[in-house]
Formats: sequence, C-alpha cells, structure tokens
Amino acid sequence: MSLSKIWVLAESQDGKPTSTTLELLTFAKSLGGTLEAVAWGEDVASIAGEIGNYGATTLYNVGDLGDSLPGAPVASAIAKAVSEGSGPDVLLIGTTYEGRDVAGRLSVKIDAPIITNVTGLEVSGDSLVASHSIFGGTQIAKSRFTSDKSPAIFVVRSKTFAPEASGGSPANVASLPLGDIGATGAAKVVAKHVEELTGPKLDEADIVVSGGRGLGEKDNYSLVEELAKLLHGAPGASRAIVDAGWVPYSYQVGQTGKTVKPTVYLACGISGATQHLVGMKNAKNIIAINKDAEAPIFSVADLGIVGDVHKVLPKLIEALKARS
Repeated sequence: MSLSKIWVLAESQDGKPTSTTLELLTFAKSLGGTLEAVAWGEDVASIAGEIGNYGATTLYNVGDLGDSLPGAPVASAIAKAVSEGSGPDVLLIGTTYEGRDVAGRLSVKIDAPIITNVTGLEVSGDSLVASHSIFGGTQIAKSRFTSDKSPAIFVVRSKTFAPEASGGSPANVASLPLGDIGATGAAKVVAKHVEELTGPKLDEADIVVSGGRGLGEKDNYSLVEELAKLLHGAPGASRAIVDAGWVPYSYQVGQTGKTVKPTVYLACGISGATQHLVGMKNAKNIIAINKDAEAPIFSVADLGIVGDVHKVLPKLIEALKARS
C-alpha cells in the first residue's frame, strides 16, 4: 500500500468542517504524503481556509447537490477519479450517516473492500494497521489490507484522533466531476428535521451529563438536561433509555451510539454495560452516581458517588444554582 496520496472525506455543518473531518485531516497530515480533501455543498470554497489550516493542499468540490442524497453522487465522483488513475492511495471517511453511505456505495462501484469501525490507525512499514474495539470494548483487534489495490478505504469513528491545526494556507479548490449515478440519483430529500440545541453538541462538548435506567422514568430525564445546562455541557444517554423511547437516538453514547471524550463525563443512574463504556471510557474525568456500589461503571470512574440519583441530582442542581 502506498501512502503518497491521502484523501479525506470532508463533511461540513453550518459552514464549518466537522470535528471528525479535522481529526482525520490531522492524522492524514502526519503520514507525510500529499493530503487532499473531497467536499460538496453550496459554498465549498468557504471551508477551504480551515481545510488548508489542517494540512490539505487541494479541496475537491463535487458541487451543489441540491436535494439529492450525497452518498450516490459523491461516491460516483470518487469512483470516476479512481478509474481515471487520479484517485487516492488512502481514503479516510468518518463514521457518520453520510460517510458510511459514501463508503458503502464506493466499495461496490470500484469493487474494493473497506475497513470499518476503526478506533485507531498506525503506520506499519508502508501500510496502515487499523484497531477495532470488540467484545464490548474489552479487546482490541487489528486489521490491514492484504492487497495493494487502491484506494485503501478506512471508516473511522469520531474522537479517534485529536484535531490540531498545522497552519497551512487555504486549500486550492478544484472540481471533481460526477461519474455514473444511475437510478440511485433519483432519490431526493423531501424534508429535514433539525433537533434544537440549547448547548454544545454531544460529541464536541467538554462536559457531558448522561442518564440511564436508574432515573426510573422518562420525566426524570429533565434532571439530566437541567444539570447539563447549568454546567454548559451536553445531555447524553445510555442505550436502555433510548430503546425505551425516553430520548432520541442522537443522545445515545456507546458502541452503537456516539463516542465522546469530554473533560468531564457524569454518568447518572447508568450501570456501566460494556457497550456504554466503549463510548465514554476515554473521558479525562469520569464521575458516576449509582445506588448500586457494585455497578460496573465504578470500575472506570475517577469519582464514584454511591447514592440515589433522585436525591443527589436535585442537591447538585440546587448547589450550582446557589453559586450562580
């Protein structure tokens, strides 16, 4: 596998590259090859400065896709570049809804395998070795491509790398023409629902307050939301209460939800199933509140409070309000 040309799928939101995009650019820059990015949207040029600041020299623009789902056209554009010999040696994609869609469609179009659910990448000789959390995060498996066929496509989970700007000049914006889209190009987005945010995004917050089944009932989740707001953090949740319909899936922290690495993670009424620990155990400081002294969450907590969340949280909220 050659590492001379690396592409990053650059997703953006509200006119800025996503944190996952910046993480991937930071790692790709460390590989030392030519770093380029692929993006789409109404004004791709507006993110060229930030993309260049993280090391990319070229920003390929697939164009304004209007109401089309990005998976098919973006995958077709990359596939066209690969077929013409101008594609990358390595393609890094974030584990997002659109990223996974692009990766899956591209894999079929160019008849190439992909490595997914990556939680770490390291250079070994002239190739990359991926790490994966398995068995609920209790074990780490390693994988690599055994073929030299390009590109080597890795789909990487967020928070795998720490973003760090390198101070580069704005990336040059170049067009990346679409390839054959076929019938898939007929799919259109007819409506969008954007959840209201009153604080930072869950996967970007410095403080995360998560609630679990120990809250007892749906209405008690308001304690988690109030505490998160007072701490200028984001509310999160265990899979148990997401499955129960208490909160949306976008709140879920864990192996099948979001991976977070905040400065402080406060787990309220969460037992600490391995599936949940995978998504938050790398937080810098973990505080757990649970009435069961034997709860697994205490095995990773820096500070544990054995107590009833229905009594502890109101007291904590009261104290924070008094201080403010």
